[in-house]
Amino acid sequence: MRLLHSQTLKLEEFHDLTLKPYAILSHTWGEGEISFQEMQSGEGSKKAAYSKILGCCKAAAADGFDYVWIDTCCIDKTSSSELSEAINSMYKWYQEAEVCYVYLADVFQTEISTSNFAKSRWFTRGWTLQELIAPSSIIFFDAYWRDIGTKNSLLKPITEITGIHMDALRNARVSRFSVAQRMSWASRRETTREEDIAYCLLGIFSINMPLLYGEGEKAFLRLQEEIMKKSDDHSIFAWTLPRSEIFTYRYSEGFLAQTPLAFVNSSTIVRSKRKDSLPFTTTNRGIHLQLPL
Repeated sequence: MRLLHSQTLKLEEFHDLTLKPYAILSHTWGEGEISFQEMQSGEGSKKAAYSKILGCCKAAAADGFDYVWIDTCCIDKTSSSELSEAINSMYKWYQEAEVCYVYLADVFQTEISTSNFAKSRWFTRGWTLQELIAPSSIIFFDAYWRDIGTKNSLLKPITEITGIHMDALRNARVSRFSVAQRMSWASRRETTREEDIAYCLLGIFSINMPLLYGEGEKAFLRLQEEIMKKSDDHSIFAWTLPRSEIFTYRYSEGFLAQTPLAFVNSSTIVRSKRKDSLPFTTTNRGIHLQLPL
């Protein structure tokens, strides 16, 4: 894992046994984000996005943290193996951070009642879902790095905005919630690349799988197949596309959804507590399962 020193602004490498306490940044990407190479060479300091890095480092230093992790500059995205490792590890990295700073670049007031907090783009992106759920401590900042509040103090509005159960936001084990419920949390979120709507959910379902950019919607099907290998939760089949979206997606006769949007109405579907629930398997002929009549 690569961390940025909050005072020297130098990148340093760490392994699990030598890892220092660190803060972590959650944000939405904009134009001209600073890459690992630009941070290493110093060229990044000439770009507008550098102010976001400085703001994060200043907040971390003020809270007594020598190190921060920022996805834009702490991952060498020219290395496919490093990118794959980072995406498969990201939920854990956010979970193990001492604090997560959420930077809302499109919020300009700290008063929730008068700000556009609820309309922030941050609440609509796929990657920020795990960044909201995984950390035990979150502090929200507006565009000027002014403190808006914590995840705990803003629990009610965040639940209303996201539809995520309060217990999940209080850091209850996400495995307590059914597959359908967890999928519903991502149902209205978007990613720039089609595959990322699956990859951003790996940590939510404790799945590790290789990244295959170019596979398109197959990534989400592959994610569901991996979930079925680990879970016998039948709620994975409890989906239906909203009427308004039926003609947007290519018709499929399969049991598996093509998109998390298919779970938009599945937030109240809980896992069956039947002790005699039988596992199901995926074969070359389809899905084999047994259900009570």
